[in-house]
Amino acid sequence: MSIDVNNESGREIDERAILDIARYALARMRIHPLSELSVIAVDADAMEQLHKQWMDLPGPTDVMSFPMDELRSPTKDDEEPPQGLLGDIVLCPDVAERQGEQAPTKHSMDEELQLLTVHGVLHLLGYDHETPAERAEMFGLQAAIVDGWRAEHGLTGPSPAPTTT
Repeated sequence: MSIDVNNESGREIDERAILDIARYALARMRIHPLSELSVIAVDADAMEQLHKQWMDLPGPTDVMSFPMDELRSPTKDDEEPPQGLLGDIVLCPDVAERQGEQAPTKHSMDEELQLLTVHGVLHLLGYDHETPAERAEMFGLQAAIVDGWRAEHGLTGPSPAPTTT
């Protein structure tokens, strides 16, 4: 799996954990091991510009996903998952920090960035949360991935609750 993590945010973030949880999420979703992903952390001003340009919405957001090859998790009948360029995930540590502080299960900025990385991966794979059914599926899968990764790394305590709406 080729995953690039670039921190352009000016903040210190746990790039290793972002890389690791992205790799874990892609493996759990059975994405071809030669597929490519880019994760970029940006400051609030850059995220606000992207949010306005692509979503026509004001203010910075926590995570944005830009799919490339529209890869999907393989079905049970697929012998081998397709290979390709997944796309880009853009994270905003400034927003992540605020969300972690305001979450029902308060958690760190890095824990929120890990959650948002999984959220971004699922968006790249075609998952969404527009309807209640989609939301239940996506957020359930997101929680299972984050919980599995945390357990594998011996992390204790409650997993971050989803703050992305």
